[in-house]
Amino acid sequence: MRYSLASLLRQACSGHRGWEAAWRDASPKSAYEVLIVGGGGHGLAAAYYLAKVHGLTDVAVLEKDCIGLGNAGRNTTIIRSNYLLPANNPFYELSMKLWEGLEQELNYNAMVSQRGVLNLFHSDAQRDAFVRRGNAMRLHGVDAELLDARQVRRMLPILDFENARFPIQGGLLQRRGGTARHDAVVWGYARAASGLGVDIVQRCEVTGLLREGARITGVRTTRGDIRAAKVAVSVAGHSSRVAAMAGLRLPIESHVLQAFVSEAIKPVLPCVVTFGAGHFYVSQSDKGGLVFGGDLDGYNSYAQRGNLPTVEDVCSGGMALMPAIGRLRLLRSWGGIMDMSMDGSPIIDRAPLEGLYLNAGWCYGGFKATPAAGLCLAHLLAREESHELARAFRLDRFATGHLLDEKGQGPQPNLH
Repeated sequence: MRYSLASLLRQACSGHRGWEAAWRDASPKSAYEVLIVGGGGHGLAAAYYLAKVHGLTDVAVLEKDCIGLGNAGRNTTIIRSNYLLPANNPFYELSMKLWEGLEQELNYNAMVSQRGVLNLFHSDAQRDAFVRRGNAMRLHGVDAELLDARQVRRMLPILDFENARFPIQGGLLQRRGGTARHDAVVWGYARAASGLGVDIVQRCEVTGLLREGARITGVRTTRGDIRAAKVAVSVAGHSSRVAAMAGLRLPIESHVLQAFVSEAIKPVLPCVVTFGAGHFYVSQSDKGGLVFGGDLDGYNSYAQRGNLPTVEDVCSGGMALMPAIGRLRLLRSWGGIMDMSMDGSPIIDRAPLEGLYLNAGWCYGGFKATPAAGLCLAHLLAREESHELARAFRLDRFATGHLLDEKGQGPQPNLH
């Protein structure tokens, strides 16, 4: 069923009793050409592009629970392509271009809102760093504007310009950045992939990998063994656990990252804002709540919950930026499990074992990369070669020294 104004009117006349299920809740077959472990945005996007671009429909996406209950539904929904390094910038710009046409392509309202992303700076050194990043963006055809304090104040009068501990000197603005509804993105890709013949298998936890010599031949699940010519692992913070089933140790640490939503207020933030003197980023949802987050909790964890000191630290950053929010109440918080790579950049590559493919190490950047990550993983699975914009995301770069250290923090995953 195609969604349109006409179909909405027809269903309204019949009491909305004729809507079809958005996707098939399939039962697993005994074998597939491609198995994708992980039913989040990346895995579902890869399945969709395998079917749409490469014509491969003998594909199954396996999810241990219901799709979208992992990191796909546990983030702050920000999309952007304001990166510095020549390996990262074109990749995330590809993702941004895919975001811009995603709703039309999937025939699904993912609530993509290009409201802009503003990175504030508070010192001359930060200004120079953002000038450099903005120039790098524009050299790659990405939009970037450097705003002074007066322009920022006109856009965001709620910020503290009079008594700020860290005076705002300006900001780097990417107007094409913004937000998207995280669960709608998952549902849209699931619906589109299912419509092309992909099996989406929920409540099917992978408990082991089937191996013959140096080749992976399938997976062992709670619903029986499933064989496949190719197995792709796209499970975010659980990447190390699944890879360990094949005897691999990945250059990844798992950390919990908290996010928060406040009670609803009238519109005060027209764009996404990041604090330059602390790790705090915030936007305002369509319902009026402030959606914000900050640093990792700072310790290795597979828990989807965090600790109170980080809550205090994040809220302190928000108060330093705009003290007026101090009277707001927090409605809820949640935690996502981040697969933090050693240099802060992702891995999209074949594993050392034949038949096994990796999509991991996304750190903070997983959601914004969803369309491009799916497209590039599908390209790797279908053509046995890396997409031209993902060639730098190799697994062996940690051995060869070709690191992609966007933030310049060195090999310390918790700092990226």
